[in-house]
Amino acid sequence: MSYFRITLMRSAIGLPERTNMVLHALGLKKRMATVFYPVSRDVAGQIMKVKELVSVQEVDRPLTKTEVHMQRKPDLGYYVERTSEQEWEGRRYE
Repeated sequence: MSYFRITLMRSAIGLPERTNMVLHALGLKKRMATVFYPVSRDVAGQIMKVKELVSVQEVDRPLTKTEVHMQRKPDLGYYVERTSEQEWEGRRYE
């Protein structure tokens, strides 16, 4: 079964109340919030109403909150390599 992964990319501030109600019905309250829904015509119609505000992907399974967080977390950009503890202790006092 396929799922829609819907992420709110833009705020709905200043838009008509009907647009806000569609976002609320989808469960999107804050920017960068992500929800998963099974692929259906009803959900596709809701997405079309707010297509300028959301990002949609089709995925095989819904991800947990932790998995979504880990996907967004950037790499550190560096790696710390340590040798033996004795070498590390010796370098500390030099």
